[in-house]
Amino acid sequence: MGDTMKFSAAHAKDAVFKDGGLRSCFEYRDLGIAAATGGKAMAHIVRAKPGQHGGFGWHRHHLDFQMYYVLKGWVKFDYEGVGAVVAEPGSCVHQPPGIGHAELDHSDDLELIEITLPGSFETVETAAPAAARRTEPAAAK
Repeated sequence: MGDTMKFSAAHAKDAVFKDGGLRSCFEYRDLGIAAATGGKAMAHIVRAKPGQHGGFGWHRHHLDFQMYYVLKGWVKFDYEGVGAVVAEPGSCVHQPPGIGHAELDHSDDLELIEITLPGSFETVETAAPAAARRTEPAAAK
């Protein structure tokens, strides 16, 4: 273990969910991994705020690793080069670095664990990929 690594244990009985994460429709429970690893990694539980939907647009994350595992509910993303993916309890999704994606919708009871390397990273809003633009419904004439 390196000098910046420390032991960490986070327990459900002590759980605190907070606003202020990447998306306002979610609240976040820090699992202490960023502090324990000196920012080399991050793990948190993401939980939906009931009634707050609509998805969010295409974006990319500049990081080395990102995955999420759905604990409750469901979430639907559209991924560049992949298409729509619905993740349900037990689904584990690895998002390769820089893959374009857009959240389409999620259930009111969504809870997932997300792990990233590094702990802090940049998110950049992008235009929909050409394939996704072609599959969007045409405007009514």
